Amino acid sequence: MSTENFKVDLPEELLLQVAKPARYTGNEWNAVHKHEAAPGAALTRFAFCFPDIYEVGMSHVGLRILYDIINGRGDASCERVFAPWTDMERLMRERGIPLFALESRDALAAFDFIGFTLQYELSYTNVLNMLDLSGIPPVAEERGDRWPVVLAGGPCVCNPAPMSKFIDLFVAGEGEEVICEILDLYGKMKIDSKDISKRDFLHEASKIGGVYVPIFPPGRGHTVKKRIVKDFNAAPFPERGLTPNTEIIHDRIILELFRGCIRGCRFCQAGYTYRPVRERDPQRLIAQATALVCSTGYDEISLSSLSTSDYTQLDELTASLAPQMDEKHVNLSLPSLRADSFTTDLAGSASAIRKSGLTFAPEAGTQRLRDAINKGVTEEDMLRTAALAFNAGWGSVKLYFMIGLPTETMEDLDGIADLVRKIVALYRQAPRERRARDLHINVSAASFVPKPFTPFQWEAQDDVDTLINKQNYLKNALKMKYVKFNWHEARESALEAAIARGGRDVGEALYLAWRGGAKLDGWSEHFRYDVWADAFDAAGLSLAGCAGRRIGLDEQLPWDIMDYGIDKGFLIAERERAYANSLTANCRDGCAVCGVAQAFGCELSAC
Repeated sequence: MSTENFKVDLPEELLLQVAKPARYTGNEWNAVHKHEAAPGAALTRFAFCFPDIYEVGMSHVGLRILYDIINGRGDASCERVFAPWTDMERLMRERGIPLFALESRDALAAFDFIGFTLQYELSYTNVLNMLDLSGIPPVAEERGDRWPVVLAGGPCVCNPAPMSKFIDLFVAGEGEEVICEILDLYGKMKIDSKDISKRDFLHEASKIGGVYVPIFPPGRGHTVKKRIVKDFNAAPFPERGLTPNTEIIHDRIILELFRGCIRGCRFCQAGYTYRPVRERDPQRLIAQATALVCSTGYDEISLSSLSTSDYTQLDELTASLAPQMDEKHVNLSLPSLRADSFTTDLAGSASAIRKSGLTFAPEAGTQRLRDAINKGVTEEDMLRTAALAFNAGWGSVKLYFMIGLPTETMEDLDGIADLVRKIVALYRQAPRERRARDLHINVSAASFVPKPFTPFQWEAQDDVDTLINKQNYLKNALKMKYVKFNWHEARESALEAAIARGGRDVGEALYLAWRGGAKLDGWSEHFRYDVWADAFDAAGLSLAGCAGRRIGLDEQLPWDIMDYGIDKGFLIAERERAYANSLTANCRDGCAVCGVAQAFGCELSAC
């Protein structure tokens, strides 16, 4: 591996030429600067790379967790790297400045590991661009022993095929334990041999549970089983939080209440791949909140999970935490609530809970379609919840819907407008002395994207023109007072679908798109659909065809090599239930035998 230690000179006059220079300066409160290992150990250097800009990456809880774990070891250090914005990248390329880590300002080539988190398919070109900006070949087979090991984790690893051309080692599932096993192996090999053969290391690493090495795939009939942290209550969580010097997307303390989801929304990849559900004890959460408030100075705490109101002890937690934080002038916020779980007790204990907004995701406008996607909430649930919220003083509500879902009709789109209209009426009916002074309803409509390990993984996506027509239809239907309508760019959703279900051949299209100038694709002002369409064509594929193809149930899937505990037969059965508009009970009401309990040995009651 490389022993290069190239310190990057970052002139002040260069920083004065870019927007938000604090993105590149580091030295934040609670940042860790580690230069040597504990006695008797060799220091392994890990660069955690988030393939997006600083404000997005610093909002990611997983970065903070792994940063704390790795830096807590005596034999390893972790530093942060983010994608530069276009102004900074232009100056770096003009002056020959390689991409560098914030803590040491060392170029990435100086590290033993470069670890990317793959959160979103449209960030993939940023991975290639960050490697190239570092002077490191993006294609794995072009990187010999002198280059760092490039690994990737995150939710998108459930289908590693499109990125297998570029990544040496994938980590499936949760990283708290497996990252230590990888570092243990590397540290041992580093002590045993001054010059580590990358191929030898990768071969040994491929034997670690949850690790997939593309050049050493598992044998026929074998799969790579994702890793989970079974005792989530005891799982490490940083109590000295990194505190940025500039505003970020989620500029607050984030408490992770639980992992997994008891629901089975048939479009939701996270709801399946993050199973099983594991909760943290309220007292542990209160202790973490207290420590983080002291170490960061933040004045807001977000109670976070895939579905916060499904936390079984939420009323107890908020009743205890809210007054304690109120004394410290710290607000609580409650994202990701379900309309059928928002209780009178929760609303009643909310005097110290931030009234800036509540977020709900009805997903569909009619009960038929909500049943088809197994949402499990009714219109009565949503209207009851809206009335509770308005009477408790909330005046801002975000409603998330999805268009293009399998079996959707225009009646389902009309239902979205009807539901919003009824919610506006409930605000007007709330007593003036109790309701907020004004109402703001933000309605967002994402386009359905078929994703691996869901019952809809075989479905076709609506073509771009159809999605745009549906967006325009809703835009007209939602022209009403108090309501703002947002939607996701249909062409971006088409690319997301094409990559999400892609095989290794999509990796070639990805490479060609990056060579053609594609980067920062998740930012609408930089997304270039024509570049991507041309790249797919040059790779012998059709972007629209990949997104809009219905896959046969008997076809071999690129992600069949991965085992996330979800039985394919269960997914097929759930797809059939969707077309019958039939509900499946949530995990607490009855086990549907999805396979996770059997795969990971969890207690059914925990799900």
